[in-house]
Amino acid sequence: MPRQPTTYQFDLFSKPNDADTVQTPQWQALPAEARRSVTKLMVSLMLGHVDGESAAKREGADHDA
Repeated sequence: MPRQPTTYQFDLFSKPNDADTVQTPQWQALPAEARRSVTKLMVSLMLGHVDGESAAKREGADHDA
């Protein structure tokens, strides 16, 4: 039996060879306000992730109850 090709998430939403597919804009081409907003959101996510790890270690949340 032939092996099924692997499906990746991006394959589910776009067709790379489709003329109607919009290309992702370059970071520098985005408006400055959009870049600032995305940067703030990413920093917030990263800090929240790090803070969550610290809180879990302090509270002993990594042990089964």
